[in-house]
Amino acid sequence: MVTKHRRKTDAPEAASLTIGQLAKRAGVSTSMLRYYEREHLLAPPARSASGYRLYPRSALRTLVFIHRAQRLGFSLGDIRMLLARGDGCGARGGRGHSVVGIAEQRFLEIERRLTELLVLRHELELFLDDLTTQVGRAAGGGTARLYRQLVDHVCGHGPERSAPGALHRLMRRLGCALASADQQRVFAALRGRHVHVWKDADGYTILVRDRSAAVQAALEQLIATEAGCGVHVDVALAPAPDGLQLRVRGEQAFLYAQLFLSLEATT
Repeated sequence: MVTKHRRKTDAPEAASLTIGQLAKRAGVSTSMLRYYEREHLLAPPARSASGYRLYPRSALRTLVFIHRAQRLGFSLGDIRMLLARGDGCGARGGRGHSVVGIAEQRFLEIERRLTELLVLRHELELFLDDLTTQVGRAAGGGTARLYRQLVDHVCGHGPERSAPGALHRLMRRLGCALASADQQRVFAALRGRHVHVWKDADGYTILVRDRSAAVQAALEQLIATEAGCGVHVDVALAPAPDGLQLRVRGEQAFLYAQLFLSLEATT
């Protein structure tokens, strides 16, 4: 009986990728790979017996993580810290809280920018509605209907429907007192109320177009809640000619803007 012997291969080398293979699979140039090495984002490669650069297959996963983090706006310094905590897929070690903090701060930055756009769209829709009413009064029913159809076509959607669950989770993550179950009764009194919202230099102003005793009591309860909450810097209520005006100042004031947009859209 003749025993066939398989040719032994260099196991580490067989499990590795050349710089060209890795670049092709990751969709980047070889010069970009070398740049990541210089920035200490990608571990220096091993060398084959012939002197070729050889990367472990895990390097592809690291590159996917780097690209994803860059798309989300993380700096190379942030990515370097994230990678230093493990294999690019999570936070480990004593500096885990720092890594989570980086991700959460980025998330909050996006939420603040998103809130500005939601407020702008909300107010623009209200402006277009008012403009449509004025056109109808000036030009008659037929022209008003055509203009209304044009506005609906341009906007392409109905009123903004915020996600209450996502907003509630965000409030809880920040330690916001508005996330407590006790606030649901207050929210019930404000749900469906017509509001105007605009951004100021240091926060947001919410005009609630309702001066009823129930609405005023609910707004005053919100302000009382802030007495034990460190998330917002300042909340003040004042009467306005066409309603009640809530002024929110502080780094997390965008939560109030999102909250009132969500309450207006639900009944």
